[in-house]
Amino acid sequence: MLLARRLTIAAGLAALLLGSAARAAPAASLEDTLVALEKQSWVAWQGHDGAFFDRFLSDDHVEMQGDGPSGKAPVVAGVKAGCVVKSYAVDQFKLTRFSLDAALLTYRAEQDTSCGGFKVPSPVWATSLFVRRGGRWQNALYVHSPAAKAN
Repeated sequence: MLLARRLTIAAGLAALLLGSAARAAPAASLEDTLVALEKQSWVAWQGHDGAFFDRFLSDDHVEMQGDGPSGKAPVVAGVKAGCVVKSYAVDQFKLTRFSLDAALLTYRAEQDTSCGGFKVPSPVWATSLFVRRGGRWQNALYVHSPAAKAN
């Protein structure tokens, strides 16, 4: 009886400590969250996962391309149709927060990618504007610019 009581008390203390540790653990920073989303978008792009982009992009998403701005539907269709993304690397992320519900993520990307027989510029500086709607972060704008060549 005494052993059972001690085990019950020990189990209760363990549950209390684990619950406190979970509450005390810091939440992921906004930068960590948005970098993770952006990295997931590269995996989805390489894998032609249009369903990911349908969730990831805001309904009013704008993507700047060489022939002008494009909206969400053509981007999702383009992901499904598929560019050939042989390899990519992303780094040098920087977050600029404009409000509680708007943040800009900039970063450098290198890629070996072809779309419709044309090589995608590499390396580039990428800009992704995120908005939080309905408690979830979505990409509202994406644009990339060729990086200056190192001398």
